[in-house]
Amino acid sequence: MNIYNPEVNEASISFDLVPRTLAQQEEWIGRHLDTHPCIVAVNEDDDVGELGARGERILGFALVSRFATARPTPRPSRTRSTSVERRAGRGVGEVLLRQLMALAGESGFHSLIARIVGENASSIRLHEKCGFTLVGTEIEVGRKQGVWLDVVEFQYVMPTRSR
Repeated sequence: MNIYNPEVNEASISFDLVPRTLAQQEEWIGRHLDTHPCIVAVNEDDDVGELGARGERILGFALVSRFATARPTPRPSRTRSTSVERRAGRGVGEVLLRQLMALAGESGFHSLIARIVGENASSIRLHEKCGFTLVGTEIEVGRKQGVWLDVVEFQYVMPTRSR
């Protein structure tokens, strides 16, 4: 909560307008764990990180969720959306994203999509560093704090021996 909610309240990184309660966050995670990887970076070495609900120090989290397509398909999509949230630095974003990519590949997903607010330069750099490619820009699709914001879309296709 202490990583996600400040982004809702203070930044234009998320289009969400209402912070989540602990119960809402736990319910949301519970709905995704059975089919979608979700990982959390916990700091056990010092006091750096945001205080978690159970007293642990959280450095960040990353997850895969269902990718919204323009219209429903008869088969389950092997493309998923990604989200990486981090506050404390230390390169945890890269560790989380690379681990999430590996888990997504092991889960049989073929392609990952990251939709990033265009002003979020650090997230754009992170995804480029991890091999994601810019595939599009959505112009002024969200509004927060009185400002229209673009969303850039990055994609990573899992390496395979034959396609």
